[in-house]
Amino acid sequence: RRLARNPPVTLLERFHWHVRHHPSRILLRCRDQELSYGDLELWSNRAARVLSERLRLRAGDVVAAFLLNGAPYVWTWLALAKLRCPMACVNTNVRGPALRRAVEEAGAVAVIAS
Repeated sequence: RRLARNPPVTLLERFHWHVRHHPSRILLRCRDQELSYGDLELWSNRAARVLSERLRLRAGDVVAAFLLNGAPYVWTWLALAKLRCPMACVNTNVRGPALRRAVEEAGAVAVIAS
């Protein structure tokens, strides 16, 4: 039903709804770390500010993410979504010419790596 709306509700909008209504509810468990909606809101806001100020990202700029699975991956995605920058996910096992081609084909203006 939500996707049938015009415009459809986005994941970022749903995330913000949960931040407002359930900020202390655990959203992510990674290894020995638990992060709530409020925690991820804080970290993603910090990341968005840094990415915006240091990389001068603008809405529509594609950013390649060369990140392992974990909390940084999630808050980086949220930060880029807040900046309206698509995230091109690059497999962390790719190396050499294949990695270069993946980044070029994505049209990335920046690469974020762990």
